[in-house]
Amino acid sequence: MAEKKTTKAAAEKATTVKKAATKKTAAKKVEVVINAETVGFKAGDVYQALFAAEKALTVKQIAKAAKISEEETLLGMGWLFKEGKIKEDNALFTLA
Repeated sequence: MAEKKTTKAAAEKATTVKKAATKKTAAKKVEVVINAETVGFKAGDVYQALFAAEKALTVKQIAKAAKISEEETLLGMGWLFKEGKIKEDNALFTLA
């Protein structure tokens, strides 16, 4: 009987470890629609986040402030770079 209890406990522990490992390695999928309208809206989100912050921010900080994904942030930043609206200094971004 003791062997069965030990085996069952070991199996439960192994299952728990496996579940935890699966959660850590699961990649988060982000689907972004790319067209002029949505990219323009993301550019507006990025611009507003930088304007409100009144200081230089990283991509991650901009995404958090704008409440959009980092991928969407990069799309919006591309638009703003093209228009000369933002500038980069040592991986920090500000309004131009």
